[in-house]
Amino acid sequence: MKLYQEQELKIYNSLTNQKEVFKPINEGHVGMYVCGPTVYSNVHLGNVRTFMSFDMIFRYLKHLGYKVRYVRNITDVGHLENDAEEGEDKISKKARLEELEPMEIVQRYTIDFHDILQKFNFLPPSIEPTATGHIIEQMEIVKEIITNGYGYEVNGSVYFDVHKFNEKNNYGALSKRNLDDLVHNSRDLDGQSDKKNPQDFALWKKAEDTHIMRWPSPWSEGFPGWHLECTAMSTKYLGKRFDIHGGGMDLKFPHHESEIAQNEACCGTSPVNYWMHANMLTMNSKKMSKSTGNNILPGEIFTGNNPNISKGFAPSVARFFMMQAHYRSILDFSNDALLASEKGFNKLMEAIKTLDNLKPVGDKTTFNLAVWKRNCYNALNDDFNTPILIADLFEAVKYINQIKDGKATILAESLAELKAAMHAFVFEILGLEQQSGSNDDSNALSGVVELLINLRNEARANKDFATSDKIRDELLALGIQLKDGKDGTSFSVV
Repeated sequence: MKLYQEQELKIYNSLTNQKEVFKPINEGHVGMYVCGPTVYSNVHLGNVRTFMSFDMIFRYLKHLGYKVRYVRNITDVGHLENDAEEGEDKISKKARLEELEPMEIVQRYTIDFHDILQKFNFLPPSIEPTATGHIIEQMEIVKEIITNGYGYEVNGSVYFDVHKFNEKNNYGALSKRNLDDLVHNSRDLDGQSDKKNPQDFALWKKAEDTHIMRWPSPWSEGFPGWHLECTAMSTKYLGKRFDIHGGGMDLKFPHHESEIAQNEACCGTSPVNYWMHANMLTMNSKKMSKSTGNNILPGEIFTGNNPNISKGFAPSVARFFMMQAHYRSILDFSNDALLASEKGFNKLMEAIKTLDNLKPVGDKTTFNLAVWKRNCYNALNDDFNTPILIADLFEAVKYINQIKDGKATILAESLAELKAAMHAFVFEILGLEQQSGSNDDSNALSGVVELLINLRNEARANKDFATSDKIRDELLALGIQLKDGKDGTSFSVV
């Protein structure tokens, strides 16, 4: 019997706003699509949190024994500025500003995206398709939508007729928006006079003379609308109807709402059984913003090279921090929160090291292992509640330390079961990693670096800046970055 047959997983469905028992369309198989990044800049921490949530969900589904096809796309064309119907393509604009080919921009930031996710110990998706690799499929969907009476062409551009669609369907079902309200809150935008209604959205846009990325089509030389790519790629790899569609909360409207409309207009069916949305990440209780400096890149967490944090943190510490909040909750990032998470993470890792070295002791197990495991699974089965899971893990940590101190006992069979369960929950499902090196190694490294910092401080005091800079630069070459601050100099391993 597969593990999923013993568990009752409930998922919060954004479409119905309630938790529902998960039943895949095909027994033992799960099709999951998650909207990936638009690769025109370095991936930001809010993106990482969203993708990390779905990485954990992917991991748990696999742990339960499901065969999962996880599709996460790369948007490399069609995403216009401000998620609107006007302005430049984000990638084309970056290419113009940096005097590069658009695909050079795509390549640079796709590599950055993969590099950051690898550091955070993400599992790769089953398929990672690109929008530019599916232009033909997108055109075919546009043709079908036009044939079915929900699309219209004007001056080389094709738009989706939201009002026509809403005569028999419900545009706004996911975001809980009423079309009348959308009409009231709409405004006429430059370049949109071809639309029948302000709420209509582009399926295909005719390219202006200055637009770099363009393809020939039956309507014009142009490019696909942003919403179209996900409909094309999800249905190609997962079918006209599949199990889970995920993304950030900000994608509910208009992106996911438009996906639903496109699929119903083209295929005659709603595409997804369970819509899932991860919540936003704030910093110091404020929205992250590059303009105000209230912002941090994922790589800066590892190096500590950001004024918002006091030192560098290991990727698994940052991952543990994010797993301590439910994926549907707003999470506030701060230096204090990371420091607290680091303490908790180290305590958890030390307990696992202790567990791995424990021997059976006593004539009974003084811990209800069956109840504890059931509680851990109940947490994950309750819409992937990782904060509750982590609380349960620390119940086991307490027990492990009691055994170490001679205050509790455990039988051989229970010890093996506890080891297997802790490794599964901590490493396989939460995706955490033990840090390399022993405490003695870490203490020795800290001592050597502190000695060099003191020598550097003496050199700076004596205005021997050549020696000071040499110490800093050679440490950096060895992977150790110094950071000067008001409280002195700290270091991090990069």
